[in-house]
Amino acid sequence: MSEHDPTRRQPDDAAPIDDALAAHDAAVAGGGLQIWIGAEPTFTLRSAESPEWLSEPLGGDKQAYALHMLDALRRRHPGGVVLRSIGRQYAAEKRPRWSFGLYRRRDGKRLWSGPPDPLTRASGNADATRDDRFCTALTTLFEAHGWHCRCLTFDSAPGRRLLLSRTAELPIAGDDDRLSRPSVHDHKTPAGGLHDELAALGLYLFGIDRTAIGDGQAACIELPAIPDVDTFIDCLTAIQQAAATAGLEELVLRGFPPPVDARVAWTTITPDPAVIEVNQAPEPDAARFHAAIDEVYRVARDIGLSPYRLQYNGGVSDSGGGGQFTVGGPAPAGSPFFVRPALLPRLVRYLNRHPALSYWFAPDYVGSASQSPRPDEGTRENFRELAVAFEQLAQQPSASPEQLWASLAPFLADPSGNAHRSELNIEKLCNPYLPGRGRLGLVEFRAFRMPISARHAAATAALLRALVALLADTDPVSGLRDWGDVLHDRYALPFYLRQDLNAVFVDLGRHGLGLDANVRTLLLQAPHQATWQTRFGGCELIIERAVEFWPLVGDVASQESGGSRTVDSSTIRIQVSLRRTEDTGPPLERWRLQAAGYEVPLHPEHDADGAIRLCGLRYRDFMPWRGLHPAIAPLDPLQLVLHHPQHDRALLATLHNWHPHGLPYSGLPVDWKDAAGRRAERLQTREVAAAQCPAGAVPPASAVDGLTLDLRRCPRRDA
Repeated sequence: MSEHDPTRRQPDDAAPIDDALAAHDAAVAGGGLQIWIGAEPTFTLRSAESPEWLSEPLGGDKQAYALHMLDALRRRHPGGVVLRSIGRQYAAEKRPRWSFGLYRRRDGKRLWSGPPDPLTRASGNADATRDDRFCTALTTLFEAHGWHCRCLTFDSAPGRRLLLSRTAELPIAGDDDRLSRPSVHDHKTPAGGLHDELAALGLYLFGIDRTAIGDGQAACIELPAIPDVDTFIDCLTAIQQAAATAGLEELVLRGFPPPVDARVAWTTITPDPAVIEVNQAPEPDAARFHAAIDEVYRVARDIGLSPYRLQYNGGVSDSGGGGQFTVGGPAPAGSPFFVRPALLPRLVRYLNRHPALSYWFAPDYVGSASQSPRPDEGTRENFRELAVAFEQLAQQPSASPEQLWASLAPFLADPSGNAHRSELNIEKLCNPYLPGRGRLGLVEFRAFRMPISARHAAATAALLRALVALLADTDPVSGLRDWGDVLHDRYALPFYLRQDLNAVFVDLGRHGLGLDANVRTLLLQAPHQATWQTRFGGCELIIERAVEFWPLVGDVASQESGGSRTVDSSTIRIQVSLRRTEDTGPPLERWRLQAAGYEVPLHPEHDADGAIRLCGLRYRDFMPWRGLHPAIAPLDPLQLVLHHPQHDRALLATLHNWHPHGLPYSGLPVDWKDAAGRRAERLQTREVAAAQCPAGAVPPASAVDGLTLDLRRCPRRDA
């Protein structure tokens, strides 16, 4: 891991990837398939250690940061309109979380010239007189455009309501309970999702009131669920004209989320545990995706938010909220997964064959109880039935969107049946049980941590678009592979993940969709991965953080209603490897490595840089407050001994999980360089006489599993 901050462009960086993305876009366009891509970047206040920036979704100054971010985006896109909708809600939460969005035209033309949302502070000019004038003016404008209107007054908020219909009559009595419904912001979202019963009948209920903003109040209009963009724009036009007539200086628009199509971009900012999440509007190609997400990263950086966290011991983690990508088309009917029905089954099989796409880009928490489990990390029965589903779809080469979703949805879910937690989330593909959002033709790729920079995000977008383009026309793999224990052994190690990712690059290149070297370099970087190197006697010892599959503590069902789950993260896995640094040095195969007093069974491999010998090591590095195996004590520090029979000296390398002298840190690292220094000092090395090093013990057979030595299963030996 380099000492410079990879989120900032450095003078010696590789050439910008703009040309590479343009070439990629041209190659994908040649296939005739429109592949739109969006993302969900998440940002944190990395210097903060208050609950809302470590584990909780709400509280503190998080909402203020979100509003500052929204204000910055609004200034960059004049003519866009701010809409306050509702965010996600878990079962234990009493009301939905806030969600602030910017709705704008993609062609750059002004959509909104009305009074602005005050965002953080209202001027206090809202009053009942203006509310009345606003409601009257709005009624007059709608009636002038052929709408049928009825004004209603209620004691409960919103106090004034306007019912609209394009039909000749309003077929609903004034005392109908649906007309006095509470605000969607003030009550629990139904389990089946947000649904506007009146709008489904062609009746649109607007609410007019005042809302508290900062120290004042602002006029507010609550919007119903409007079915299409043209109608929505007509309503916005009427609202801004009525606001001008009423003399409103500020106006809050809130309520149901707006309709979208290829003409508009809808970007939202919402809270999630430890982070602020930006749901970026999708873009039709990688170049425009890069421009859009670069803007989001810049805005976040300018207000002090970060896509990563620096830990006390110098470790680097992502923001804490993930960084999913979503693929679809310009409209649901134009989704590549509907235009080419064979695409989705091929994609599921391809991900099954290439675990690098599941683990190389993933956050720290992976496996069956994670946010993005693979289908083969669930139950054996489901995985076997998935093969049957593929056979059935193969007999229907033109499967309808409904058949496609119904065939694969049961298998793209976690072991508890949660369809949101899956490596591929198809909740919004063609889901009849998710009102409003279930039939968008979208597939979400969830096995991705928050990219460290906009360039890394754009490189990932290019990779995913290239894969979709490849699999739309070809089927490089057939059937599913049952990896068994190999999946969590071999593909926990960085060496094999890099090999597998390079194999994906070869597949793309073979079909005219190869990624530029600059893009491949970004994809192969692992800025979050802790790495140490040291040289001795013509040999280099490399230590890399590997993937570990942390088990859930407790049953899945009891934790299903919460926003997070309890796992035992006390086990760490590293990859240790040896390479020759001198052609005249001793042969690599005669080098010996000990870990905690045991001989490490090194496995011979070879790559573009030459021969390598490697092994995975697992050990507990801290005692969890709640976890598994209470009798297993932490192994910290980990002591490694590197020696060769021809040398009378040996290298003693001690890897600490914390400060090498057990001291407390003065605070979080101030920057990337400070973190790199703390990380580097955790590996202490010194040469000792080989005679002083006792022979390593042979580890128990139960401790060696495939490519990994599990030191938790080895009796402790004195150093």
